[in-house]
Amino acid sequence: SFPRFKGIRNIAMDSNSMTMPMSDPNPWATAMNNLGMPPMGMTGQPIMPDFDPNLGMIPGITPMNPMIPGLGMVPAPLSQDIPVIKEIIHCKSCTLFPPNPNLPPPATRDRPPGCKTVFVGGLPENATEQLIMEVFGQCGDITAIRKSKKNFCHIRFAEEFTVDKALFLSGYRIRLGSSTDKKDTGRLHVDFAQARDDLYEWECRQRMLAREERHRRKMEEDRLRPPSPPPIVHYSEHECSQLGDKIKDDGKFAEAVRVLLTWLERGEVNRRNANNFYSMIQSSNSHIRRLMSEKSQHEKEMEEAKEKFKTALAGILAQFEQIVSVFQAASKQKAWDHFSKAQRKNLDMWRKQAEEIRNMHNEQLMGIRREEEMEMSDDDMEDTPDSKDSEDSGVSQAEALKEENDSLRCQLDAYRNEVELLKQEQGKNQPMRSEEDNTHSQQLSFLQQALQGMQKQLLKMREELKQRETDLEKSLEDKQQLTNQVQTLKEGLQNLQNTQIIQVGIISTFLHVHPFGASIEYICSYLQRLDTKINPGEVEALLSRLPCTFRQELTGVGASLEKRWNFCGFQGIKST
Repeated sequence: SFPRFKGIRNIAMDSNSMTMPMSDPNPWATAMNNLGMPPMGMTGQPIMPDFDPNLGMIPGITPMNPMIPGLGMVPAPLSQDIPVIKEIIHCKSCTLFPPNPNLPPPATRDRPPGCKTVFVGGLPENATEQLIMEVFGQCGDITAIRKSKKNFCHIRFAEEFTVDKALFLSGYRIRLGSSTDKKDTGRLHVDFAQARDDLYEWECRQRMLAREERHRRKMEEDRLRPPSPPPIVHYSEHECSQLGDKIKDDGKFAEAVRVLLTWLERGEVNRRNANNFYSMIQSSNSHIRRLMSEKSQHEKEMEEAKEKFKTALAGILAQFEQIVSVFQAASKQKAWDHFSKAQRKNLDMWRKQAEEIRNMHNEQLMGIRREEEMEMSDDDMEDTPDSKDSEDSGVSQAEALKEENDSLRCQLDAYRNEVELLKQEQGKNQPMRSEEDNTHSQQLSFLQQALQGMQKQLLKMREELKQRETDLEKSLEDKQQLTNQVQTLKEGLQNLQNTQIIQVGIISTFLHVHPFGASIEYICSYLQRLDTKINPGEVEALLSRLPCTFRQELTGVGASLEKRWNFCGFQGIKST
């Protein structure tokens, strides 16, 4: 039997001494600390985070510092190749002997979800609940022990991670005191046990986690949800008058037109307020001209930005061309021979990259230019640009005048409608105060003056429109004349080509019956009988352009040297 000493907590140990720690109040922690690393729980957290450095050690095993890297809050997992060394564990009333390390580890069933209960078999027949509490109480808090009359029991712990500590004792031989009686010994078998309480608690915790996750997701969705649109006020006479002023204001138009749309969709229009709604709709329509001008301004800015980008891209491309020229100059033999092999490799790679980037930018610039010139065909290029520009400008000005005319008509209708509204209000409110009558009459006079000014402006715009239309017709006539001139030029060019073809045929026939060739003067004298306008220079240029049909040869020597033209059109056929 092993000697036991009580009251010893702190023992100064030497690695060569043979002292044994006896009657340790925390023997399970001793065994765990001897292994050098605490067992792992289901969540990856250490099962024993609190190492006691003052615990006694088994002789021959040096104490380990719990702060060594890998043994902290997240310990390194146990390697499957290194066998776990189990040591003797001493308790007050029993001793636990480790199993043979060469034997395979004891088999266990699948771990039930939320398992806190273990099955312990192989207990000594004389084991009591106090002994079970003494051995397994070192693993953690025990909430219940159900002992059978036979040598097994079920133990329920307070925490899940203590189950892993209890499974560490599976395979140990237990002996009560120093007795050698068979009833005082046994071999422990610890395994997971299924318990309804464990499953119920686990399901409750899973439901709680699911509720928390749903709540978190809902809070996140509420946080990311876009804000609700502001509420739209209900229709009333006061709100309608205020909205009419807001619609005329450029800054408040966007908000006001949304209110107007909501009122129209709600069905607020009736016979009494139809004129008010018509006036607001006309005011909304008058903003189209402003929006078109803003759009044209933005388009102008976009064109300027495009032009600026194209200029900058052309400058960048010119610098890329210079860089590529540098690499091409370095690749010539008088400079290339002086570089090392590694330098040549780098220079070649850099040259290829620079050429690729240069080509890419060049394609981009050419694409921009193609987009600008896409609408221009060869026939359009032959026309005089002045007539086309004047025609386009005339059309655009005519369109602008038409739009301005339409907008002025809409404003005129709006003024007339407001005059009618004022008259109706004046008729309804006859018994009202004289001050209101004066203001209404003033407003009416102002509107009549504005109406007269708008009518004068409308007449002036109509006259300008007629003038533009006459200019447009004149430009169209000029364009038709230019088109006719281009057509006559094309016909003259076609006649010239036909004449040259006839001349080639006649010259070929003439030279075919002169096998030794003929001089250019002889050929021209023959052709001038057919057409007196033929020039020897033109004939010689025509023969020079057809080397496959006519060949020039030099005959004679000295003063009798003469140039003769031969027909060689059939030589290629004879050779084949």
